[in-house]
Amino acid sequence: MELANHPTVRAYKEKRTDSPKPPAILKAAQLKQTALAAGVDDAGLINLSQDTMADYRHDLLDVMPDTQSIMVLVFRVNQNHLRSLAHSVADSEFKQVWTDATHIARQMANQLRRIGIKAVNMPVGFPYEATRWPGKMWLTCDKVFAVEAGLGQMGYNRLVLHPKYGAAVILGSILLANPCDQYDQPLGFNPCIECGLCLKVCPVGAIKKTDDFDFMACYSHNYRERLGGFQNWVEQVVDSKGHADYRRRVSDSETISMWQHLAIGAQTRCDRCMAICPAGESAIGEYIDDRKAYTNQYLKKFRNLVETIYVVKGSDAEHYVHAEFPEKKTKIISNGIRPISAAVFLDGLPLLFQPGQSEGLEATYHFTFTGDENLEGTVTIKEKKLAVLAGLVGNPDLHVIADSQTWAKFLAKEIHLVKALITRKIKIKGSPKLMTAFAKCFPS
Repeated sequence: MELANHPTVRAYKEKRTDSPKPPAILKAAQLKQTALAAGVDDAGLINLSQDTMADYRHDLLDVMPDTQSIMVLVFRVNQNHLRSLAHSVADSEFKQVWTDATHIARQMANQLRRIGIKAVNMPVGFPYEATRWPGKMWLTCDKVFAVEAGLGQMGYNRLVLHPKYGAAVILGSILLANPCDQYDQPLGFNPCIECGLCLKVCPVGAIKKTDDFDFMACYSHNYRERLGGFQNWVEQVVDSKGHADYRRRVSDSETISMWQHLAIGAQTRCDRCMAICPAGESAIGEYIDDRKAYTNQYLKKFRNLVETIYVVKGSDAEHYVHAEFPEKKTKIISNGIRPISAAVFLDGLPLLFQPGQSEGLEATYHFTFTGDENLEGTVTIKEKKLAVLAGLVGNPDLHVIADSQTWAKFLAKEIHLVKALITRKIKIKGSPKLMTAFAKCFPS
């Protein structure tokens, strides 16, 4: 049988002839109305070809090669749940909103498909592309997308603050294969009122008024049962000599918490920057009407809460907790982050850098990697600031020349530096003290 005479082909041709064609250009107003009717709290549209999307275009085109537009979705979280000291209440709210958001976005994508519009809803929150770990696992950067779509601006707490709902939102996105008749622009003002409450409530000191957000401090504590924290827990199980040794490493409540994480869904340990934020029209009234009462009710109870804070030894967070929250207990952990390549090592340095540990250090480091990777990079540390540049720039105070696989094993503590130096797999030109000073800035 010729292809043209196959029943499926004939049915398709008849349907294509008889069915109305979907619009070549989508109407933004109709798309947003469809989203609101489906249960989305707000939505915006951005053009994938715009300059600000250059860094994200490749991943999205890998998902759907003919993507032209992105519809960014906002789902409101009940802030009252997040303000409870019973964190199971907050976790339950997050899990439910993530579940609802994924369901709604999927329904929208299917509804668009039925009328001939090609669309893909992206995961809301997790899952990520785990094979990319410890590099960039997420395919969408919904916070960036939301800002570009006019759905808010970034606050001190590194959350997108919606003009109406403030920090109490989670974000999603739908890829569209069509252009739209109108796209949104970034919001003309920042809903952040610069009250500083998020700085005061953060138990690890991750939040600052500058752009120096301490990713590692937030990640290590808040994601203790996720990602690298889970990996670290597995290694503690493996390293334990028996049940007594395991119990010395991991408390019974921590084991139960890990069970809950595995059985029920991804948990977080701290959502206080979202809970306490008074930004947005829906939340601002309670703060403006009585700031003292607001602070007493929402800030003090979190600051005074006796709890365990997870920190990496030698990190800025460890020192911060001891100084600002002496009543809280710290537990030393590994963040579980181990670069698997020289490229991942250099890319990850800005996220792991600890400004406080670089006090007094002013140095330029050259890295030359050989073997499986031929890569060069320059790292400068000065006045508690880090810069990572491609290639060898300037005159180095220390030059590290390393086989890339050996370097990865050294970072993973699978090979001792002395052995690598003896075998010439790693060579250092400069003072070894600068190597020690460098490692101090990136505790893991």
